[in-house]
Amino acid sequence: MDLQHIRAFVAIAREGNLTRAAQCLHLTQPAVSLQIKGLEESLKVALFDRTSRGLKISASGAVLLPLAEKILASIGEFEGRAGHMQSDVSGRLTMGTVLTPETIRLGQALQHLVERYPRVQTVLRHGMSGWVLSQVRSGALDAGYYLGPRNDEVDADDILALRLTSFTYYVMAPKGWRERVKGKGWAEIAALPWIWTPPHSTHHRMLVRKFSQAGVKPHIVAEVDLEASMLGLVKSGVGLTLARDSVALKTAQTEGTVVVRKLTTSADLSFITQAHRAEDGPVKAAFAAVRSAFA
Repeated sequence: MDLQHIRAFVAIAREGNLTRAAQCLHLTQPAVSLQIKGLEESLKVALFDRTSRGLKISASGAVLLPLAEKILASIGEFEGRAGHMQSDVSGRLTMGTVLTPETIRLGQALQHLVERYPRVQTVLRHGMSGWVLSQVRSGALDAGYYLGPRNDEVDADDILALRLTSFTYYVMAPKGWRERVKGKGWAEIAALPWIWTPPHSTHHRMLVRKFSQAGVKPHIVAEVDLEASMLGLVKSGVGLTLARDSVALKTAQTEGTVVVRKLTTSADLSFITQAHRAEDGPVKAAFAAVRSAFA
């Protein structure tokens, strides 16, 4: 059985006319007639009834038509997938991650990569945003997620940044501290105990900016590098910290901690790479996957 014969069968059935079917197939009318004749002889089934007005699909042909259409659709998908694989990118992609997989929609992005770019091998490395940025700049990471205040280092000419979303951060205080933080601005609240984070963290950069603008230095009593540890110290009554709105509000509901809604700041989540690597195959594939996850 020849695929050209099946194509001729489907074309005639769809067009209802031998001449138009031949035009669709870019063949002569006699050639299409021969293909249909050959298919009928091969199947030993009359696919069309010959009438004075031309060809009319037979009862047997009507039964076989959906199956023929499925064959052509499968062949088209097979050829398309093969062609995609021939032109598809391949290679190793090292990618930096921050926050939690759910927050950066990592699962959706990796699913897109696996389905669309099966020959790209992804290696993930987790860290703070500042570390991801430094690793991208050095070339140790091909690309990565970055969370930071607006107009910070990712706006440099050597970095290409795709803005994904923004987060609002609240000052979060221990349970029972409502009166201690009530009505205070950044300058006044700096004197209270603070749980600090390393320079590579987003919290560090946001708080340094706020306190610098207020012309004060915070009273730091502890420094941690994990969000879980930071929240644990707040719940234990050690001091204040920053937390994303969803985290701060959830912790307030479950643990009774205090959210200082007056004192907020914001950060943008971006996906970054070195500007000159924007057209590299695996990097370009990663950007497409991340963009799709946040669409």
